[in-house]
Amino acid sequence: MSFYTYNVVAFVLINASIAYLQRRRDGKTAIARTQNSVQDGESGRAALTAEEAVIWQFKKKFMPVYLLAFGADWLQVWPYIYTMYKDEKSLPEETVAHLFTTGFLAAAISASFVGSLADRYGRRSACLFFCIAYSLSCFTVLFDDIYILFAGRILGGLSSTLLYSVIESWMVTEFHRQKLQDAGALSDIFGLMITGNAVVAIAAGLFAQHLADFTGTQAAPFLAAVVLLVLAFGFISSRWNENYGDSHNANVDGLLPASEEKEKNGFQYIYQGEQSYEDTEKAMLMEDIDKRLWALCLTSSCFEGTMYLWIFFKFPALKLFHEEGGKGSELPFGMIFAALMCAMMLGSLFFTYYYSLKPGRWIVSPSRMLTITLFVASTCFILPVLVHNEAVTFWCFCVFEICCGIYFPSIAQLKEKIVEDGVRAKIYGILRIPLNIFVVLGLMLTKDGKQLS
Repeated sequence: MSFYTYNVVAFVLINASIAYLQRRRDGKTAIARTQNSVQDGESGRAALTAEEAVIWQFKKKFMPVYLLAFGADWLQVWPYIYTMYKDEKSLPEETVAHLFTTGFLAAAISASFVGSLADRYGRRSACLFFCIAYSLSCFTVLFDDIYILFAGRILGGLSSTLLYSVIESWMVTEFHRQKLQDAGALSDIFGLMITGNAVVAIAAGLFAQHLADFTGTQAAPFLAAVVLLVLAFGFISSRWNENYGDSHNANVDGLLPASEEKEKNGFQYIYQGEQSYEDTEKAMLMEDIDKRLWALCLTSSCFEGTMYLWIFFKFPALKLFHEEGGKGSELPFGMIFAALMCAMMLGSLFFTYYYSLKPGRWIVSPSRMLTITLFVASTCFILPVLVHNEAVTFWCFCVFEICCGIYFPSIAQLKEKIVEDGVRAKIYGILRIPLNIFVVLGLMLTKDGKQLS
């Protein structure tokens, strides 16, 4: 086996071991809870069984839509977008760069209002609109007209904002609306989302490669993505309830009624500095929320912005060190992608397993875990610059993916605790504005080159 195949096999074995330990621990926990409920009587056991059944039904309602939506996104992986524009449509490099930049600018601009609209008119409706908009974006690749292609990137940017804001907003709000008290279940869902996303990414990457080879066109995966979006549309329309933010005038599905304070837009909600409160305790609370929101905004912008830039340049970096090592054969990009996704899965499995342990001296808070993750992730980009080695670079990239697997459920858990349900989609959208601006500036400052300095 090759170097990269060995790494894939190693990651699969490690992931399988952690998954086995997690399942074994869950089994012991279930037995312990059942024994406790027996001591509390038949009513306690019935209540426990009913809540577990509701949580299971909730996962069955949410996870298929989440995986279908992100599966459609993964089918349009960046190499296919680039090669389709550059090779199949013979567009100049500068035009391709403008198309990418347009997508991120559209995402940044749309993030300022799509969350507010979702809170006002319904997160379920916003998710249905996402399926339609992303499908239209996929269909634009069938045309050679440059204006249609730019329209496709605008729709893609809008859809990206919806994908990363309203779907999770609906899930968290619906979890609270159903008054599910098991906090561990929500952490488990966050971990399951990232684990499932990694599995879907691997499957989508392999399927897209075979589909493109079979059809002879890089546009085929985009059309396959439309099929997944149609399925997601069907699941949402038939299984999901509607939920709203506090800006909606009616008291819908048991959510809190609208209040004058919550009518603020997302920017005003985050920036509380100009607000004054007669109640000192309330003022201190709002100041604390303000600081935490700013910290979330800065963290997500830097980490996720870096991740997006890394997506563009990870393969060129490995290829550069591969050539410097005097190896003439081409890199197995499909195997590398699978290894990196397995590494991300390892991070999410670790997160789920770690927070299923009993609280103790070694269990740190999600915020402390996030701090450690950010520190480790930063070292993953220092070593490749100092040590020009293909294997070292690949392992650093794997560690970074592990950090991604820990980061996403950690940041999701923090957002769930800090952001109120009534303005959840609004704030989730606002938090993506600086992220997209960060990526656009990073791409604008990028220069072609053969050496790292």
